[in-house]
Amino acid sequence: MVTPLLLAAEENTNPLIPAGGEIIIGFIAFGALVFILLKTAFPRAEKAFHDRREAIEGGLERAANAQQEAQQALEQYRAQLADARQEAAKIREQANADAAAIRREMEQKVAVEREERLRTFAEQLAQQRAQAVSQLRLEVGTIAMELAERIVGHELSSDERQRELVDDFISGLEAAPESAPAGS
Repeated sequence: MVTPLLLAAEENTNPLIPAGGEIIIGFIAFGALVFILLKTAFPRAEKAFHDRREAIEGGLERAANAQQEAQQALEQYRAQLADARQEAAKIREQANADAAAIRREMEQKVAVEREERLRTFAEQLAQQRAQAVSQLRLEVGTIAMELAERIVGHELSSDERQRELVDDFISGLEAAPESAPAGS
């Protein structure tokens, strides 16, 4: 006996249209495949997608945090650099002030030393002048005595008398320029 399906199958000889039983088996196999995929493969794919998404978002957050930390570090560096520049300026100012103080101190020492040398030279000059005047008095006195002996014609050998004559003569010489007129 030939069943109607077989007859229909025999009548339908088109290879592109499947038989009715094959369509039912195909639907059952497709449903089983979809069920297996929904229970195993799709959750795994969803989990992998979710993990990948979290990794990317976490990476973006870490990158944003790292960028923010880098910005804070840059601001801190700039602040430290500004502080260092201010400190360097203070050190330069202090060094300039110290240099000025040392310069003033050296100038004062040089001025004191110069005054001391001038005073020493003035004292030496006064001593040499006094010594020269004393030596000139003796020489002038000796010359004056020799001249007086020649003029008077006899010896004036008394030391006491010689000193008095020399002192009078020198006093007269010292007084002569003071009483001399300005034109002579």
